[in-house]
Amino acid sequence: MKTDPFDSIDRIAGRNLRRLRKRRGWSQERLARVLQVSFQQVQKYENGANRISAGRLFMAAVCLDAAVSEFFDGVGDIEG
Repeated sequence: MKTDPFDSIDRIAGRNLRRLRKRRGWSQERLARVLQVSFQQVQKYENGANRISAGRLFMAAVCLDAAVSEFFDGVGDIEG
């Protein structure tokens, strides 16, 4: 059974969210406050368990001083 490529993208975006958050030295709690979600929700985003909305992804990019495209680093490696 093939993996849904969208699930793979969610996992990549979450992994990059974690990387970018740590690069800034932010805790999950701090990012959660900015995104107006629980820190558990941030954990789910970072693990790829939940999809992050476009609006929250944009806000994360702004507050983490990152380009939105950085959340998708590695997506080109996914086989359709």
